[in-house]
Amino acid sequence: MRKVMTLALLALFALGAQAEEKKDSVNKNKPVFTVVKENPITRIKDQNRSGTCWDYSTLSFFEAEILKKTGKKYNLCEAFVANKTYMERAIQVVRYHGDCQFAQGGSAEDVLSTLKNHGICPLEAMPFPGSLYGDSLNNFNEFFGVLEPYVAAIAKSTAKKISNQWKVGLQGILDAYLGKCPEKFTYEGKEYTPKTFMASLGINLDDYVSITSYTHHPFYTGFAVEVQDNWRFPLSYNVPMDEMMQIIDNAVMNGYTIAWGGDVSEDGFTRSGLAYAIDSKATQSLRGSDMAKWLKLTTTKKRDIIDSLGCNVPEIIPTQEMRQEHFDNWELTDDHGMHIFGIAKDQNGKEYYMVQNSWGETGDYKGIWYMTKTYIAANTMDFLVNKNAIPKDIRKKLGL
Repeated sequence: MRKVMTLALLALFALGAQAEEKKDSVNKNKPVFTVVKENPITRIKDQNRSGTCWDYSTLSFFEAEILKKTGKKYNLCEAFVANKTYMERAIQVVRYHGDCQFAQGGSAEDVLSTLKNHGICPLEAMPFPGSLYGDSLNNFNEFFGVLEPYVAAIAKSTAKKISNQWKVGLQGILDAYLGKCPEKFTYEGKEYTPKTFMASLGINLDDYVSITSYTHHPFYTGFAVEVQDNWRFPLSYNVPMDEMMQIIDNAVMNGYTIAWGGDVSEDGFTRSGLAYAIDSKATQSLRGSDMAKWLKLTTTKKRDIIDSLGCNVPEIIPTQEMRQEHFDNWELTDDHGMHIFGIAKDQNGKEYYMVQNSWGETGDYKGIWYMTKTYIAANTMDFLVNKNAIPKDIRKKLGL
């Protein structure tokens, strides 16, 4: 019996070794990261079933700014920002008689505008996300199923005159699903209003500017990026692509972070926590098939190929002309807001940005995405940054 047991154990060890060897073989291209620079951030958040990435990512950015300036960690309230923003967006839609979009999405400017005009409160000053309707996190399906037709009914009304009571009704819907924004609250033993709480956080809201890079407007001037969720029409400073990337690098290496908005619908943006600007032709050449076959593959099969190539996946060389072409032909879309906070490199020396997502602790890196610098250069729509993080020569060109 002892001999049989010994042989059995040896067999198990052999099988384990083979499995480990197979696992290593399968994952040999998986990137192994070395951190170049990592700035402190607050906890990973979860927007769940809501189109509020703009809200979560930008508040995470401001939490990091407060942490950098004061050393204090805060958990700021996304529901407060959403409540104020959706009311203001509805007012605009009604003013335009419905000839503009009312939607869950938004931009970093919505958060900045809320902080400036209304203040903010900590998370615990309002009901926990989803709790008012029996969920554990945000679920906007029913909420927007009620909210969107309500706004549309007012905006498309055939009445010659409307009353202000529609705002009272809309505020009731917002408060029912998001919670009522407090006029006063107590935090760490002290009473605040949202505005006095904002004033206590130690940052200057006039320090923040938006950056973009397109050629249909002159460089070193400001323009409102032409996407639907940029409904407040804030101006972004327009710089060449290489200077856009210099700003991100300079910010991160000097302890600042970035509230990033851009395209995550590309094949190279994986759900495992990686993002590559895939060169599809070169990728298919490595796999022994042609571009036509690549285009016919399902998204899942494309991602399997990308995962198998890992850090060796071929990437495009982004150019200013390519960015403009992709923006004009709708390939570069305004999909998602995320929070860039660090730089890392893989075993081949390729550099990636470390990016905080708002999908909970998902993917291989528990809510963090590693997005190549090439991906960010190709797919950035715009981003919010502290103007003090911009290199001095570029600031001078922008008049900052």
